[in-house]
Amino acid sequence: MSAAGVQRVAVLGSNGSIGVNTLDVLQKHPDRFEVFALGARRSVDAVFEQCRQCQPRYAVLTDETAAAELARRVAAEGGMKTEVLAGPGALEAIAAHDEVDTVMAAIVGSAGMASALAAARAGKRLLLANKEALVTAGGLLMRAVEEGGAILLPVDSEHNAIFQCLPVDARARPQSDGVAGLILTASGGPFRGKDREFLSQVTPEQACAHPNWDMGRKISVDSASLMNKGLELAEACWLFDVAEDQVEVVVHPQSIIHSLVRYADGSVLAQLGEPDMRTPIACCLAWPERIDGGVKALDLIEAARLDFEPPDMAAFPCLRIARECIASGGSAMAVCNAANEIAVGAFLEGQIGFLDIAVVIEAALAGIPLIEPGSLAEVEDVDSQARAFAKQFVHQGLQKGAAVSTGGRSNRASVGSKGA
Repeated sequence: MSAAGVQRVAVLGSNGSIGVNTLDVLQKHPDRFEVFALGARRSVDAVFEQCRQCQPRYAVLTDETAAAELARRVAAEGGMKTEVLAGPGALEAIAAHDEVDTVMAAIVGSAGMASALAAARAGKRLLLANKEALVTAGGLLMRAVEEGGAILLPVDSEHNAIFQCLPVDARARPQSDGVAGLILTASGGPFRGKDREFLSQVTPEQACAHPNWDMGRKISVDSASLMNKGLELAEACWLFDVAEDQVEVVVHPQSIIHSLVRYADGSVLAQLGEPDMRTPIACCLAWPERIDGGVKALDLIEAARLDFEPPDMAAFPCLRIARECIASGGSAMAVCNAANEIAVGAFLEGQIGFLDIAVVIEAALAGIPLIEPGSLAEVEDVDSQARAFAKQFVHQGLQKGAAVSTGGRSNRASVGSKGA
């Protein structure tokens, strides 16, 4: 931390929704926070504008061609102090930089795992918004947090809600005394209440139109399929050291209660708030204090009612698949996550139908040998195998007519599948 007590923050994934919201909160409190570094993959325009606004010491783009273009534009601007770095290794170096106090790990997908691990090993205050770091390498990350002396704070609204409802020690480690179980809430996404016949016709545009949250396209599709809740279930097991069957999932369409904790004495504690990611971001940045995140206060009279229902596991098999993978352990969730990323990408590109996402995932789980990974390299190897398998499965399915490209036609890939 700087001599003035200002917290230096590296925002990795600065161009995504979490990164943009993080910068918004940081800029509201210039007396408390300094944007030390920005990181992204290849978004030159977005990161350049952020550099102009925040004047970070460093900006990292993992795509070297994009980094060269960003460096050219920074130099041409004149008067900017930002140094542009390139490559995944630069991202890890920034995450572990001696002058960085806090790392917002918000790079989506497996690309964000190495930098999150680097921050943990370096003992940083790690604000974790990258699901994959826990979903696919949870054991490695939690061990790195323990050995590095890092402070791990969950940014996902559901896990942050649970964190706020649990007693924690001085290093933000949740305590489980008296806890009987956890309850993750799910909005149900844009297709809540729809059956499989309806889902076989949906388009990417429909899947990305979330009723409550403003999110990126990939996570919006995950929300629509309930895979997002399966990934969050895996996260919760690692973060709070609970078994899969100790975590309940409840559909709550208003997204006002973000998650709950059951206690042995019959109490259930819930965290409520507007569906705005700046709340958990501000909570993590200032923990254990509270600061203004720019979020309007929840009006209970306006909210009026809170509804709950069980998830439809038949119409949305991705949540069931994730539960089975978590119970299996080992590399099952790594395979599940990688295959899901490929399947969602194929759906967004119009190559397969919405229901085919689960088909691709289950095919990969059946086709990739599962192991107990002991290193990030082994996790990455499993990830690569699963992606290659899923891509080939999608390609062959299209050639054989086993999968369809968009809504409006029958979803033949679902016929005879385990998830049908």
